[in-house]
Amino acid sequence: MTDDSAGDVTARDIEYWHDTTRLLGHLCAPAGERTGAAVLLLPDAHGVTRHAVGLAHRLAARGRTVLVADPWGDGRLPADQAEFGPLIGAMAADRPHWMRRVRAAHEALLARPEADHTDRVALLGYCFGGSSALEYTRTGHRVAGVVGVHPGLDTVADDWSAAGPAPVLACVGDGDPLGSAAMRTALTAGMAAAGVDWQLHVYGGTVHAFTSPHAKDSPRPHVVAYHARSTERSWDATLRFLAEIDA
Repeated sequence: MTDDSAGDVTARDIEYWHDTTRLLGHLCAPAGERTGAAVLLLPDAHGVTRHAVGLAHRLAARGRTVLVADPWGDGRLPADQAEFGPLIGAMAADRPHWMRRVRAAHEALLARPEADHTDRVALLGYCFGGSSALEYTRTGHRVAGVVGVHPGLDTVADDWSAAGPAPVLACVGDGDPLGSAAMRTALTAGMAAAGVDWQLHVYGGTVHAFTSPHAKDSPRPHVVAYHARSTERSWDATLRFLAEIDA
C-alpha cells in the first residue's frame, strides 16, 4: 500500500470499560479540521497491533477521528490461532455479550471530544473485526456505514430483518474458506431481503486474512495468505465507501 500516513495527527491510548473488563483502545485524530464520519476500527483477532494503529493513523491523516477497539481487554495481543481461537469461540457463543463489547467501543468513541459528539460513526473491521462489524449492524445497532474486510462469514448470522439503514461493503477473497461462495450468497440474500444497500467485492486468487502482516509467512497459504494487490484494492474501496457515506 502507498504510505499516506503523513500529516498532523494526534494519537494516544485510551481506557474504556465493558462491564468489569478494562479495555485499552488507541485513538487517532487529525490535529486540524475533521472532514468526515468518525471511524470505529475493529481489528483482527490479534488485537490493537502496530498494523491496526497504522491504519488508524492513515485515516486520521485524511481528516477522520479513529478509535482502534480492544477486542479482548487490557490490550491483549494473541499471537496465533491457538490463542485467539477460543476467544472468538466464546464471543460467537454469547452474541449479546459480543455485541455489548462492540457497543462499549462505539460509546467510547462517541464520548471523545475529537469525534465532535456526532452520531456519524462508520465501522471498519478486519477478519474477526469484520464479522463484529457486520453482526453489529445486522442486530440493529445504528451506524453511518459498515466495511468488513475478509470477515469471517461463518460467524455472521443470516437474518438481517433487524438491520439498520447503514450501507455495507464486504471485501472477500474468492478462495476464502471463511467467506465461501455459499456464505457470500447467504450474506447478500439476507441483506437484500432486509433492503440493505450493500456492495460485495470479491478478489480472485485471494484467501483469508489477505491484508494481515501475520499472513505473510502462513504455514497454510491455501487458507490464510497476504495478498498485496487485494490489500490495496480493499483499501481503495474502503476510502471510496467512506467518501460516499459522507456525501
